[in-house]
Amino acid sequence: MNIAIIGAGNLGLAIAKGILSSDVIGEGKLYLTKRHAERLSVWAEKHENVCVTSDNKEAILNSEAIVLSVQPGQIKELLEEVKPVLSSKNHTIISTITGKRIYDFEGMLGSDFPIIRSMPNTAAAVGQSMTCISANVKGEAKVDVARDILGTLGEVLVIEEELMQAATVICASGIAFWMRLIRATTQGAIQLGFDAPEAQHMAVQTCLGAASLLQSGDSHPESEIDRVTTPKGCTIEGLNEMEHQGLSSALIKGLVTSFEKIDDMKKKS
Repeated sequence: MNIAIIGAGNLGLAIAKGILSSDVIGEGKLYLTKRHAERLSVWAEKHENVCVTSDNKEAILNSEAIVLSVQPGQIKELLEEVKPVLSSKNHTIISTITGKRIYDFEGMLGSDFPIIRSMPNTAAAVGQSMTCISANVKGEAKVDVARDILGTLGEVLVIEEELMQAATVICASGIAFWMRLIRATTQGAIQLGFDAPEAQHMAVQTCLGAASLLQSGDSHPESEIDRVTTPKGCTIEGLNEMEHQGLSSALIKGLVTSFEKIDDMKKKS
């Protein structure tokens, strides 16, 4: 399979790394496009099956799956540029663009195109993305194609499109939220006497361990909390102080604020 990533910025390159770590393209090619393609030359030098170009039409003409990873404000101009070489029979459109609905793409391209809306996160670069996808009617037959591509990046969950905005906040913005929590834990560990490398290692591994406990079974977070809290112990005292300072409410408010920001972005576009 030949795949084109149109707009190889931070997210596009994270997706590229995930694809190249798998065998999804087989003997095919991965096309990466960028306005200043010379900045991607190292990718072509390191990988013989990677083609770098500033010509979006060239990449699309040579590919079956088209991953769109440009900024929301660029998508209208891009589709007007490449529409003459797009074919509803030969191309599957996979969008990673925040706030752009399937309806928006059908309005620009027509409903005959298989369109998959997706939202990977930057953990795609290490094969640990949580990617939610939804499809239009024509795209339902191509969901497996999207799974093959995006499944190399981590976990894939098919959802109703009406939930995609919330999924964007939880999974894509969520990377930044979790990074801030890990950073705060690291800072606390430094204050308690550990040097910075040790503190970060401890924070990251403990976060990974907590997630792994939930992933390995049907346990609920509160059940795992109960396992490490004892009457009048240090854990419950620390948890209660964090809640008094608004830990849970601050996180929930942050998620809702990010959700509302996407609404603002959609209105402006």
